[in-house]
Amino acid sequence: MKSLIKPFVLSALVSAAPVFASAAVHNILDYGAVSDTTRLSTAAIQRAIDSCNEAGGGTVLIPAGAFKTGSIFLRDNVTLDLENGATLYGSTDIRDYTPVTTDYVSLRTVTPTIQLIYADGASNVAICGRGTIDGRGRAFPKLSWNDEGITRPHLLRFIRCSDVSIEGVTLKNSGCWMQHYLACDRVRIDGITVFNRNNYNNDALDLDGCHNVTVSNMIADSDDDGITLKSTSPRLCEDITISNCVISSHCNAIKLGTETNGGFRNIIVRGITVKPSADQTSQFFGFPGGHGHSAISLEIVDGGTMSNVDIADITIRGTESPIFIRLANRARPYSKDVPVEGIGSISGVRLHDILIDEAGPGGCSITGVEGHPVCDVELRDITIRHLGGQKAVAAPTDEKIAEYPESTMWGILPAQGFWLNHTRNITFDNVRVEAINPDARPVFVATDSEGLVTK
Repeated sequence: MKSLIKPFVLSALVSAAPVFASAAVHNILDYGAVSDTTRLSTAAIQRAIDSCNEAGGGTVLIPAGAFKTGSIFLRDNVTLDLENGATLYGSTDIRDYTPVTTDYVSLRTVTPTIQLIYADGASNVAICGRGTIDGRGRAFPKLSWNDEGITRPHLLRFIRCSDVSIEGVTLKNSGCWMQHYLACDRVRIDGITVFNRNNYNNDALDLDGCHNVTVSNMIADSDDDGITLKSTSPRLCEDITISNCVISSHCNAIKLGTETNGGFRNIIVRGITVKPSADQTSQFFGFPGGHGHSAISLEIVDGGTMSNVDIADITIRGTESPIFIRLANRARPYSKDVPVEGIGSISGVRLHDILIDEAGPGGCSITGVEGHPVCDVELRDITIRHLGGQKAVAAPTDEKIAEYPESTMWGILPAQGFWLNHTRNITFDNVRVEAINPDARPVFVATDSEGLVTK
């Protein structure tokens, strides 16, 4: 009996395996895609995605080769797998992108947008593999200051999606923001490489009103902001962990803001290296030599709240004003029908175990608004080594509370370490500031600040 049963079981297993594999993997070549950047494969790729979804889910395989596409739409339970040697190129013809709208109301959804890969309300979606997605975004010139919607495509845009995974792939050259996750839940981004320095508004990563997110092992080189948390609707960015990343940015390497209608809560950042890009052939923002504006920018300017933010184990080289904490009142609404009422708040922020080298001479700042101070911030075990060489200067008299927040908005600050204005209960514990060239400014200058502790 044993000799009869064993061959039967083995035969059943062997015969079943190919059937399962063929049902689960949808190779885009089988749907008419061609490895030829002079021909569009948009329809073929979409057919593969739709067939995979209709079959109950599985994998859409992008094999080794060079494929050109316009807008494609991910569906439930579909994984887009880019094989090693595969490159998905975005079309350089704006007519190949499909304008879309969503009923999710936010600052960035009031008009149609275009993107290379899009999903709205999808669950259990993934992009993985060792291949590359190249948006070729330089083909889409910036037409106005706020034209991120219909004239320049995002590379990835996910709205109200859940159980999202982006793993292993290389993302390059978006027309606008590289990847925008809006109101998504349970997002995992791991081991990806991002190069986004071919156009204006070339952020590397934007998490917008998302919950339960992990970002790890990302290497990012962006002309605009690096890892950015936003809140362009009343939905907070909440329960987010970012770890073990290397970031080059001509603007702000780690940023909470600028849009803050809901705010930020329970944010942990660990083990980040911030450095200038090794390639300075293209620069839209920033300073000579590839210095960015700041390494850490924490902002509430459109209402909203910021609380329980812990940032540690950060190594920084080459930013003009490394740390910028800003509470102000730009009051930009996420919808014209919902004006911002009241100034937001910042409290419960911890920055510790941070090494900063080759910083510019501008200085760092923690600033609030009269009657609305930044509260309960601890900065511990931080070393700042900066260019120095500055004369004593007075504190700014124009507080610019309605302006776009930027760490360098006041130029050279009155302190070579930190200027504090409208703050309560700020603690500096083992914060060392070293100037490369003699500097006449004190380390700390505080105006309208109570409960300041320096150890």
